[in-house]
Amino acid sequence: MFSLKDITNAVLAYHPEADIDVILDAYLFSAKAHRGQSRDSGEAYFSHPVHVAYNLTRLRMDENAIAAGLLHDTIEDTLATSEEIKSMFGDEVYQLVEGVTKIGQVEFASQEEKQAENYRKMILAMAEDIRVVYIKLADRAHNLETLDSLSDIRKQRIARETLDIYAPLANRLGVGWLKSELENNSFKYLAPKEYEDICQRVRQGEDQRNKYVEGVCQALMRELEDAEIPGKVVGRPKQYYSIYKKMHDQDIEFEDVYDLSGVRIITDSLKNCYAVLGMMHALWKPIPGKFKDYIAMPKPNMYQSLHTSVVGPEGQRLEIQIRTEEMHRVAEEGIAAHWHYKEEGKSRPKRLEKSLPWVGKLLESQKEIKNPKEFLKTFKVDLFPQEVYVFTPQGEVVSLPVGASPVDFAYQVHTDIGDHCFAGKVNGKIVPLRYKLRNGDHVNILTAKNKRPSRDWLSFVKTSKARNKISGFLNKEERGKSLKLGRELLEKEIKKLGSKPAAIFKSPAMEEVIPSCGCNSLDALFLGVGYGKISGRQVAEKLLPKEALENVEQSEEVRVKVKQKSPGKSRGTAIKVKNFDAEILIRMGKCCNPVPGDEIVGYITRGRGVSVHHVDCQSVAGLAAETERRVEVVWDNIEELRYSCQISIVAEDRAGQLANISGALADNDVNITRANVRGGNNRGYFDLDIDIQNLDHLERSFEKIRQVEGVIHVERVWDRQKKGEKTRASARSSKNAGSMEDQETALR
Repeated sequence: MFSLKDITNAVLAYHPEADIDVILDAYLFSAKAHRGQSRDSGEAYFSHPVHVAYNLTRLRMDENAIAAGLLHDTIEDTLATSEEIKSMFGDEVYQLVEGVTKIGQVEFASQEEKQAENYRKMILAMAEDIRVVYIKLADRAHNLETLDSLSDIRKQRIARETLDIYAPLANRLGVGWLKSELENNSFKYLAPKEYEDICQRVRQGEDQRNKYVEGVCQALMRELEDAEIPGKVVGRPKQYYSIYKKMHDQDIEFEDVYDLSGVRIITDSLKNCYAVLGMMHALWKPIPGKFKDYIAMPKPNMYQSLHTSVVGPEGQRLEIQIRTEEMHRVAEEGIAAHWHYKEEGKSRPKRLEKSLPWVGKLLESQKEIKNPKEFLKTFKVDLFPQEVYVFTPQGEVVSLPVGASPVDFAYQVHTDIGDHCFAGKVNGKIVPLRYKLRNGDHVNILTAKNKRPSRDWLSFVKTSKARNKISGFLNKEERGKSLKLGRELLEKEIKKLGSKPAAIFKSPAMEEVIPSCGCNSLDALFLGVGYGKISGRQVAEKLLPKEALENVEQSEEVRVKVKQKSPGKSRGTAIKVKNFDAEILIRMGKCCNPVPGDEIVGYITRGRGVSVHHVDCQSVAGLAAETERRVEVVWDNIEELRYSCQISIVAEDRAGQLANISGALADNDVNITRANVRGGNNRGYFDLDIDIQNLDHLERSFEKIRQVEGVIHVERVWDRQKKGEKTRASARSSKNAGSMEDQETALR
């Protein structure tokens, strides 16, 4: 455990004028507040805030941030109150502590909602004072070091969250060493076998690599001296998680990761950075496509450096980074490298978010997205870095995520441009809106007053701003249509009961029914009916006297049969729409072909009734935030019906195999409606459309197929799509590739 002296000495080393008294007071207050408390490991709880405070000195925080680190758990986990913190340490320290305090006192419908609200609170606090996220990172860094005493489930959850949220946050702040520390410690718990394997492999060749890098460094120092360029050359080892990611992303073996070690050249000026780059390319052959200029185009976290890869001594590939002393300081410390602790310096961190536009983007996202699941997804996407840099017609640089489209660019420039764009002009040529922008593209957006956002755009946009603006426009448009639909449905129900809608809508009874349905206006009631959230029949029954209802046949719910076309035969599917009494068209999603036993969800479409999909179907992923369009649907009356299902079979390529498989299916009362068969590599691949009753019937059919001699693998096509697999699991020819697939599953 670190001592108070360790903390104060570390602070004074980089901030000699720091007010040490506030740290001393916070240390004593926290020690008293946490007295008698223990962590899961059995050690005194107070060791945790002390370690967090020391981590903050590694991040070069000011004294108020370090005091807040000592106090960060007092409000949540002790009898200390907010008023005590504010009165003893002032408003600045209190706001920092409040910013990192979890929402522990509020009840939420789900863990997902609680997590989303915690992140919302952190974003808001970050926007006010960026030091909040530094305290969160220091807290998480120590928690990762003490996971061994926790259950496996908690270890996995904390490590997963760290890899998804906190490591990307550290990267966004430019603190490279902390990002690597968080990633490696998370990797250790998420995939312990793979972690240990990489550790052993790195250690096995470490001496040889160190000797090679030392020789390279000496050779480069001689080159710098001969050219009279001041500088130093140091080795740069690659982190374990980075090695794993490269192996998986590029589908390569450990032996093929050429940049396990690299070198970094630190010189005195911008001019000499480019001079050194020229020397490197003259000395060794550069590898095409492996040069990146982060000096001319810095990363959003202010990182600047030249990166190049060359064929170095002994024909080995070598990665070289070139930067100035100031660039190196920013690369190591992130934005904290710009903090100068002078008399007015205490407020300096609060203004830093102006130089971090991504904080503003996060703030904008949290305001616009209400659905917790969609918010968490957007939050994670916004944190992950890889970006492309493109130019506006005026020559300004715009950074966008990799894979971004002209639509993303348009909304980044201005919402009106995004709302009215119809094409992009990239490097002088017209391109479709789906075009994926590349580094250095010059982009111009073509607009027209009569053009409007399309729902199809949601399938390819990458930025949360574009997605939110498109969804907002479509929701507004959908609202008008749902308002009209709701009024028509309610009018129809009232007419069925023998009354005139116009008179009923103006009656005193309507004024009483509106609030009883949870609405505050007639339009809100129409919307509720139009969205399927309120039953039109139930509203109508509330409006009319009992005598008017006596001769009307009552019905709790409507069952609507949906017809699916297939060669030579039609099959029915029964779906029950809960709390929806009006007749409405129901369509089954052809993208996922749900069958009884699957979890399903319904969405009200534009002019095509309710579309029913599997809950995990990507076709409705873009509609997740539009909860008002969602309706609850369940399977009903399915005993005598058959449902179309696509399956995929891999078997040994032998004569009569299709007949054998067909016979097995026939034995289980399954009809094949379509068959596509192909062969290769002594394998037969059978893609079949079959008619089944439900998931149990499908599993029984799979058992029959597995009993056929020569069958290697059988699966439902939808299951493969749901997992996001790009190729058939059974057709993987490499055991290594399979193990990497398993590792990626563990890390996701």
